[in-house]
Amino acid sequence: MVDFHSHILPAIDDGSENLEESVQLLDMLSRQGVTSVVATPHFYADQRSIERFLTKRQEAYEQLAGGIREHHPQVHLGAEVRYYPGISRLEGLDRLCIVGTRVLLLEMPVSRWSDSTVREVLEIAVSHNLTLVLAHIERYMFLQRPGVFAELLNNGVLMQVNASFFTDWFTRRRAFKLLENRAVHFVGSDCHGVRSRPPQMGEVTHILRKKYGEAFLQQMKEFAEERISV
Repeated sequence: MVDFHSHILPAIDDGSENLEESVQLLDMLSRQGVTSVVATPHFYADQRSIERFLTKRQEAYEQLAGGIREHHPQVHLGAEVRYYPGISRLEGLDRLCIVGTRVLLLEMPVSRWSDSTVREVLEIAVSHNLTLVLAHIERYMFLQRPGVFAELLNNGVLMQVNASFFTDWFTRRRAFKLLENRAVHFVGSDCHGVRSRPPQMGEVTHILRKKYGEAFLQQMKEFAEERISV
């Protein structure tokens, strides 16, 4: 599996606190069958410039690189970019894409979105020529007016959910329905630490394999790998 959303880089956000924990997270992901992981530290435009963020991300990655071993998943660098009104005018937004791609992970507000918010999300894709992936959509999709997600999907916006959406008995049925309706494209651990919000990719892989079979899992993996390949 590909883990499309994680906070494994050491000491850059509220995720892994240090190199030791980052290596432990990579060990856990490896044991859970993850072959590629996208490192997506939080980017908040009101806290850091893009240039400063990229410098800090590179420093964190260089620290992590010393602990990466052959059995670990391949690490791809990206960002979890928090939406704010006017983000479509942010110069250099494309620099926050997964490195080597035009794919941007966007974290939306946990609230009911206005029509202007939806229009701006679509404008980001057009004006910056990006493929947008909305992060952990299970947190806010049911707050939206009918038709919002259909409009986004029809305009090429892709959707990511957290592994916990499938592992939680209370939400699993909804997760299956979205997946079967092709409204979910990627699964991410959104892991933040070994003890706090650890990765659950192994459990979700088992659940999906049991319900849909190995061929379905392979298709999901290939689709994700195509989006992160350089």
